[in-house]
Amino acid sequence: MSLGATGFGLIAVCYGFARFAFGLFLPAIDADLSLTPATGGLIAGGSFLGYCIAIIMAAYLTERFNARTVAVAAALVAATGMLGIAVSPSSGWLAASVLLAGLSTGLASPPMAAAVATRVRPRWQAATNTFINAGTSAGVVLSGPVALIMGGQWRLAYAAFALATVAMAILTAITVPRQTTPAEKAPGGLPIGNAALKRLMVAAFLAGAGSTAVWSFGSRLVSARLGWDSAEAALLWIAIGAAGIVGASAGVLTARLGINLAHRLSLGAMAAGILLVGMGGSSMAPVLGAGALFGAAYIMLTGVYLVWGVSALPDRPATGLTAGFLALAIGQTVGAPVFGYLASRLTPDSAVIAFTGLALAAGLSRTVASSAPADSVRHR
Repeated sequence: MSLGATGFGLIAVCYGFARFAFGLFLPAIDADLSLTPATGGLIAGGSFLGYCIAIIMAAYLTERFNARTVAVAAALVAATGMLGIAVSPSSGWLAASVLLAGLSTGLASPPMAAAVATRVRPRWQAATNTFINAGTSAGVVLSGPVALIMGGQWRLAYAAFALATVAMAILTAITVPRQTTPAEKAPGGLPIGNAALKRLMVAAFLAGAGSTAVWSFGSRLVSARLGWDSAEAALLWIAIGAAGIVGASAGVLTARLGINLAHRLSLGAMAAGILLVGMGGSSMAPVLGAGALFGAAYIMLTGVYLVWGVSALPDRPATGLTAGFLALAIGQTVGAPVFGYLASRLTPDSAVIAFTGLALAAGLSRTVASSAPADSVRHR
């Protein structure tokens, strides 16, 4: 139980604070550093690029060394990156700091998957992994009140995030086990010949690209359309994060419905959330409802990809997780600057429609084996 709670907290600070809170504070950062939409998109993409780099390293390091060291490193890298954001004097410094903070998210997930495989009974591993994965929502929902309290003081907010993350690093060092299972000593590298992993990576890439419409630009879209200030935009983030807690049930959902159906239902809900946040509603209630729909669907979707990846490579859970989450982040790395470009050259509405289509297109990919639902989530 302590391992699951610690993993939940680690994911909360690395994903919720170090990665996704940037979209919440982007309007205020834009105003202070005079960023254009295209520049903001490139910087936001840097966070996802950092994830891509780090998750490959994390799977290798976790398999070669131990889960605790990599997990603690994730928290410390997140704290350092967010401190850099807090003191950024220019767009270049900001971009480097966002990239560093983004590295932490890639370092966090693989060691936790390996720790769960070591310490948790097989029948509870999918539920534990998806509970830990839902920590993203806790970080997102906590960043909202921080924004409400501090208003446009984004530098103070990131300093507070960094301090909280140092505390999380200490707790991680106490709780996460050093040892990994013997299976984790398998040969390194990503087994790209695995058909299940190939299909997973295609789906995750498209879904990740589509999600950047909200993660990187949701606050800016509603602020421009409805004239929201930073406090009102913070409410959107609270709605996204609070609803995302539903994603903790992804393991149960995939067990009952199977990966393919759970995948498509999550994608449909996320696509609807993207469209409604970006274009729907002229008052607060519908927009917050759309944000809640997006948050619940996105976290559920990442839980589905986690289960899909681990079930496709049961003897190497850290690497199986890496496949889906790496593709998701590559999609986000590409998606953020492309959305910014389309919004600048065409219209924001056109960009939203295009990215909604990307999310729906991910549903065309399905698992190779359509076995009984219960079999789809067993790790071993």
